[in-house]
Amino acid sequence: MSHLLPSLLSGIFIGGAAGLLGSLMLPKRMSLAAGPLGHLALPGIALAIIYGFDISLGAFPFVILGIVLIWLFERRTKLPTEALTAVIFATGVAVAFFFLPIEQAEAALVGDILSIQLIDAVFSIALCIFIVFIVEVIYSKMTLINISEDLAKSQKISVGKYNLIYLLLIALIVALGVKVVGGLLTAAIVAIPAAASRNLAKNLAQYKFLSLSFGILSSAAGILISHLTLLPAGPLIIVSSAFLFVVSTIFKR
Repeated sequence: MSHLLPSLLSGIFIGGAAGLLGSLMLPKRMSLAAGPLGHLALPGIALAIIYGFDISLGAFPFVILGIVLIWLFERRTKLPTEALTAVIFATGVAVAFFFLPIEQAEAALVGDILSIQLIDAVFSIALCIFIVFIVEVIYSKMTLINISEDLAKSQKISVGKYNLIYLLLIALIVALGVKVVGGLLTAAIVAIPAAASRNLAKNLAQYKFLSLSFGILSSAAGILISHLTLLPAGPLIIVSSAFLFVVSTIFKR
């Protein structure tokens, strides 16, 4: 019980922030990019496991490095972001398997949110609040960029700058997400709530609100069920999210 409240609060904030950011990623066809970036975090997670510090702190530098490389290569080569992400994440996974302790791989692969400490929870919650604030600041501009970069440029919006901010936010949510669902499942915490919201929302405001809400609900449900059943929380969060998606298809507008 001592770890349940910090775990639940962390999961709720991370799930909500991931769902909100996912509502930006879905129209840009970037939802699945969080998965490869989660894999890219594996070397950092391995180091965190070996040396005994928080896995998000281990994951973040590697994800940031990957994001910066993707951004630079995208500007240099004009290749699709998905293709560059695949190149970078494959390299990260290969490096991780050089030194990831197999006997301790579960936390890296499917997360370990129920073991989170209070200080880590406070840090995660503060970071999620920051992410939500920045997403709200850039949301309208990123929506316009998603519709037409040329139109955004005509409105004096710096497309390169906002894309970099957007990618850095993805890096932050991936680094936090590996704590919740591990390196294998990070794409799901941003993709599924946004997809369920897309089925039900009638306008942009509803789309944002439902994406955030579904992220919160699925994380809370998964962590509570895990606490009761002793099954891994990460997979249960994804299953809960998938259940919400199935329900949303029944009531699809």
